[in-house]
Amino acid sequence: MTGLGLASVGPSADSDVRPHVFDRLAEDRRRNGIAWWPLDASYLDDPYPYLHRLRETAPCHYCSLAGGVLVTRYQDVDRILRDFKGFRSGHRSDRPRKILAGYDPPEHTRLRRLARRAFTPGQMEQMEDHTRATAHKLLDRVADQGVFDWISAVAKPLPILVIGRMVGLPEDDMELFKRYLAHDPIEPFVRRRRWLREPAPSKEHLRQRLRTELLFARRLTRLVEERRSEPRDDVMSRLVETGGQDDRLTEEETGSMLHFLLKVGNLLTKCLIGNGLLALLRHPEQMRFLRERPELIADAIEELLRYDAPMQLTIRTANEDTVIADSPVAAETLVILLLGAANRDPEQFEQPDQLDFTRTDNRHVAFGRGIHHCLGARLARLEARVVFEVLLERFADIQLADSPPPAFERTVIDRRPKHLYIQVRKRPI
Repeated sequence: MTGLGLASVGPSADSDVRPHVFDRLAEDRRRNGIAWWPLDASYLDDPYPYLHRLRETAPCHYCSLAGGVLVTRYQDVDRILRDFKGFRSGHRSDRPRKILAGYDPPEHTRLRRLARRAFTPGQMEQMEDHTRATAHKLLDRVADQGVFDWISAVAKPLPILVIGRMVGLPEDDMELFKRYLAHDPIEPFVRRRRWLREPAPSKEHLRQRLRTELLFARRLTRLVEERRSEPRDDVMSRLVETGGQDDRLTEEETGSMLHFLLKVGNLLTKCLIGNGLLALLRHPEQMRFLRERPELIADAIEELLRYDAPMQLTIRTANEDTVIADSPVAAETLVILLLGAANRDPEQFEQPDQLDFTRTDNRHVAFGRGIHHCLGARLARLEARVVFEVLLERFADIQLADSPPPAFERTVIDRRPKHLYIQVRKRPI
């Protein structure tokens, strides 16, 4: 299959794509002149040529495959992200909401105010020191190899160690935390829509997964109880601080908030560190520029976020009949905002497909906008800045290894390499 002509292609005998998917792709192509298939191999490798065509051909259109409208233009995505009254967060309003991103005001206002306790200036300063030490420690293990997988060596373990330390997980619980974060490569967004023929997980697999989730949930509950009686200088203690009725989290809210921070804090940084290094390797002139102008590292992180966003889409639901990009959208319609497309919109960004660390007015939407701007954005930026500082400091030369080539995980909502082999040359002592 190819990303630009999908609807005319039928499933092969060994395809894991369900037959109804191709029927819907054909329907979308007839209706819109283009069909969105985000699990195609070429799309996963580089979605942006296709997103450009999608934005030019049908900037807002109903996608029967996704069950909602796709929105691709920056001005539309930016407006909808800010309009929490016109577009509520997530899917259906009758489903229980378990994470901060699933709430809207007034509940969201209160929960976000309390969640900000996790990201005090003092906490961020401590995390910078810890992140730097962790990055050095991880690179110590592989620096002499010359060639290593950046994802398994740094991008995957570093965010786990940093967010675990920040929240207050003891060292003895880190292995359980790693098992808890492990998940199937096909995410719930795909699974709910039954796009693929997935083999049913074995009963043993389900038992192990449930056991890990229960063990971790019970461990968090015990740690929360300990922090209530003996608070420490960590996020968990700040979240359980007592106060007035509106100035404390319930037990259920505390657990949900901790699970949310641990998962999102890990995923965002992992994606940013992986995507960011690949972009640097494919643009060696920008890597040289950054070595010459290290004071621009913060600007470089913003450009890397725009260029290849960690989260490629987010979801809203229209609260009333409306119009998006001259297209009528009925109330209760699922609205899928393609952040990656918005961040490459030439109407907003000059030469959007060019990686440019001197870019000014870089108001990307990689971390959302408005009241739902990502709570973990500050930590992800900090970790990425420190990791790239350490990487450039330690190695005089960094290049893509000859093989294997970079490959991306089969995901839709987020975007991250599953492996990225690099060849390095250490600086002389």
